Amino acid sequence: MHNGISLQLKRRIFTLIISFVALTFAMCIRLSYVQLVEGDKLQTLAEEQQTRDRTIAPTRGNIYDRNLNVLAKSASVATIGVVHAQIQDPERVAKVLTEHLNMDYETVYKKVTKRVAFERIATKVDKSIADEIRALNLPGVKVDEDSKRYYPFNTLASQTIGFVGKDNQGIVGLEVKYDSYLKGTPGKILMETNGKGQRREEEVEVRIDPTNGNHLVSTLDLTLQQYAEQAIEKAVQMKGARRGAIIMMNPQNGEIYALAIKPDFNLNEPFTINNEQLASSWNLFTSAEKQNYLNQMWRNFTINDTYEPGSTFKVFTSAMGLEEGVVDENSSFNCSGSKTVAGRTIKCWRSPRAHGQETFVQGVQNSCNPVFMEVAERIGASKFYDYMIKFGFKSKTNIDLPGEAVGILHSKSNIGPVELATMSFGQSFQITPMQLLSASAAAVNGGYKVTPHFGKEVIDDSGNVVTTFDFGKGEQIISAKTSERLKKILESVVSEGGGHKAYIPGYHIGGKTATSQKLPRGSGKYTASFMSFAPADNPIIMTLVIIDEPQGTYYGGAIAGPVMKEVLENALPYLGIQPDYTQEELQQKEVQKVTVPDFRNMTIKDAKNQADEVSIEVEIQGEGQYITSQFPMPGEMINKTTKIILYTQ
Repeated sequence: MHNGISLQLKRRIFTLIISFVALTFAMCIRLSYVQLVEGDKLQTLAEEQQTRDRTIAPTRGNIYDRNLNVLAKSASVATIGVVHAQIQDPERVAKVLTEHLNMDYETVYKKVTKRVAFERIATKVDKSIADEIRALNLPGVKVDEDSKRYYPFNTLASQTIGFVGKDNQGIVGLEVKYDSYLKGTPGKILMETNGKGQRREEEVEVRIDPTNGNHLVSTLDLTLQQYAEQAIEKAVQMKGARRGAIIMMNPQNGEIYALAIKPDFNLNEPFTINNEQLASSWNLFTSAEKQNYLNQMWRNFTINDTYEPGSTFKVFTSAMGLEEGVVDENSSFNCSGSKTVAGRTIKCWRSPRAHGQETFVQGVQNSCNPVFMEVAERIGASKFYDYMIKFGFKSKTNIDLPGEAVGILHSKSNIGPVELATMSFGQSFQITPMQLLSASAAAVNGGYKVTPHFGKEVIDDSGNVVTTFDFGKGEQIISAKTSERLKKILESVVSEGGGHKAYIPGYHIGGKTATSQKLPRGSGKYTASFMSFAPADNPIIMTLVIIDEPQGTYYGGAIAGPVMKEVLENALPYLGIQPDYTQEELQQKEVQKVTVPDFRNMTIKDAKNQADEVSIEVEIQGEGQYITSQFPMPGEMINKTTKIILYTQ
């Protein structure tokens, strides 16, 4: 019996020992797992429980034009938030914040009483209001610095500059493309707390300062951008067009001076639609419909959309023909008003009238379709297509803006005689306006591809250059000799041909107009455009004007020509390009000048009669009966088109 009990006891002791060893082993494994595997995670959780982190937003860098005019900057604002565990009087806190922030009390109260570590009440609060709240020293209320993006010129270059979201992160345009340089690094405010989330009295807040963003110096020129904006806005309004754009670029290096698109939008209110009719029924749209319209409003159609270029493409057919030696300036052609290709009759734009006998230069001046169909036929489909690839019509220009589209071309095997004929004058394929401009630069800069771009350099707060962007020149597409010949031909288009409405006495300007019929054919919708460059012998500015779906007259020369002239009359003197008048132009210039008469002390009636005699325009300002002063002053030489302001008492 005793031996039996002893044996049973031994078994129990053995079992107990085994259990103890197993439990100890399991605890060791668990401890090792906690320390080695979950140690970092648990440490983070403990820190989160015992600290309250608040983010300090960095100040986003400025965007400048090439002359350091500010196009986008960040102003100091604040974020107002609450630490729930530290609030002593929720009702008072909610009431005070409601009054200062002009918010709904119930909304604020729910946020104040929400059982979370830190709750934001309002962001982008004006500094003056934030300072008032900070001065109240409400327990649990935190006022942290923040920044808000501000665009001094509102709508200027809106699709190009772009804007940021609530988190100060770039969404559209240069703001998103150069976000990594502009955004900076956020800082933190760390506050140690006890297990209940209450601040430990012996601990102070630890501040980790943010690193502010650097500044982008762009190639944009504020003055040229304003010239372009004014000109295209007036053109779109006068012609009742769907939209329009002007791009101004240096063809030697691809630096873009201006990119103006109308309609545009206010960068300071980017989510406010720019269409009054839609605005009145905005609440009836679904979220998806609203977002779609906003996307269209923000859209930069010069890089995001493709179109048939029409006659501006004849620049490249000319370049190919000259480079391949299948045509020269004096080559003879005969336009009968159409040309039959593979059994299909393709008309000249002038049909049923014909251009008749003409040289190649005259054919370019006349923008004669049969001339270019003949040149393309001589080049051949295979080489013609290869040149299109070289000019970049099937690849991105790599412009430093997001969302760039590429051209839509026939496949090489599908280019028959008819396709080649229509391609020769810019139909049956599509490209972006920016692709056209980039390729045009190569045609007149000696033959080299360039990358259109806005980024010039990145600087810090002290003005030190942090990064310089080098876009360089690409491969040579045509020879320098061909480029020189082409520049002279295109200069004659403006001085003698279809681009004469952009002619400015004293300046040598080259260019090509286009009138593109939009698809589907017969829709009655057109795109009028004009590409120009100046000075013609050594261009430093290339401009593309596009007017989409003008009402009434729609020809490129008639519609886009005067717009081009208006822009260049301002831009060329601004760029320091001095006029060089021929003898004939000097004589014409003198005829157009007039000496300002002295209108002072005249009656309004006598002043108007005097102005009519010398064929000048006057504007009367004031309610008096006699002219007391005037501008310009008597004796000055002015253009006959200059308006004289007459002031009365």
